[in-house]
Amino acid sequence: MTAFDYVGSALRTIRLEAEAVTALAERIDGQFTAACELILNCSGRVIVTGMGKSGHIGKKIAATLASTGTPAFFVHPGEASHGDLGMITQNDIVLAISYSGTSSEIVTLLPLFKRAGIKIISMTANSQSTLAEVAEVNLDISVAFEACPLDLAPTSSTTATLVMGDALAIALLEARGFTAEDFAFSHPGGALGRKLLLRIADVMHSGDDIPRVSASTPMLDALMVMSDKGFGMTTVMEGDELLGIFTDGDLRRSIDKGVDIRIATVGELMNTTPKMLRENTLAAEALALMEQARINVLLVTNEQKKLVGVVKINDLLRAGII
Repeated sequence: MTAFDYVGSALRTIRLEAEAVTALAERIDGQFTAACELILNCSGRVIVTGMGKSGHIGKKIAATLASTGTPAFFVHPGEASHGDLGMITQNDIVLAISYSGTSSEIVTLLPLFKRAGIKIISMTANSQSTLAEVAEVNLDISVAFEACPLDLAPTSSTTATLVMGDALAIALLEARGFTAEDFAFSHPGGALGRKLLLRIADVMHSGDDIPRVSASTPMLDALMVMSDKGFGMTTVMEGDELLGIFTDGDLRRSIDKGVDIRIATVGELMNTTPKMLRENTLAAEALALMEQARINVLLVTNEQKKLVGVVKINDLLRAGII
C-alpha cells in the first residue's frame, strides 16, 4: 500500500481556498456598497436564508451580523414554506445565499418576498441566475475551483461565501460606529463580556477599607495599618487630598538604603507618583497596566481626581479578567 501524501493534499486545499478568498477583493465594488446601504437603511432585521452548505454558512453570517450591530437571524427556506415565512416582516431585508442561484427552495420564496415588498440581497456565483436577477443587489461569490479534487463538494465556495459575509458584517460595524462596549452587550455571559463590561468601580475596595495615614505618621504605625488592611500598601492623605502611597516594595527599598524605619515618617519615604486610574476604566485596562508596571495595587480616582478606591490584582483575577 502506497503512503498517501496527506500534507500535500492539505496544502493544495489551503492554496485553492486562499486563492478563492483573494479573488473576492476584485468584487468589492458598487454592488457591495449598495448591499451595505440597503441594510443600513433597513428598519427591520436581515433574514439570512440558504440551503445545504450555503445554509450552514448562512447561519454563521447571521450570527456574525447579529453580534456586530446588525439585527439578523437565519430562516431555513424549506421551513419558510411551511410556516416560518411568518417570521419575516415587510420591514426586513432578505440575504439569500445560493451558489447556483437556482436552489428551488429559495426560488419558490422569491415571488412571496416581492409581493410583500421585501428587498433581496443575493450571494451567488451566477449573475444571470434566477435569484441574482430578482435581487436588488447580487454579491459575486464565484470561485475558479473547489478544493475538492472532484470539484463537487462545496469547499472553496463556502469559504468565499463566509468571507464575503464577514466583509459585509465588518463594513456595517464600522459604518455604524459600533464599539467594543456595544459588542460586549451582546456577549454578556462569557469571559469576553467580563473583559469588556466590568469596570474598576465594580471590583474596587472603597470607604473604610482603604488604608490611610498622614505624612507625619511614624513608619512603624504605618506598617501596622498596612498589616491590618491587608493591601501591602497604604495611601498617604492630607484630609481628602492624596499625597502619595507607601508599599511593601517601598519598605524593602528603604531598608536596602539603610533607612532607620524606627524613626522615619511615612511622608519621608512615600512614592508621590503612584499609578492611578479612573473608576470608569475597564477592569481589563487596569490589569494590563498592573502587568506592565509590575505592581499589585492600583489607586482609583473619580472624575474630580479624588481617591475613591483601591484595586488589587487578585480582585481582577477573581473577577475573571484574565
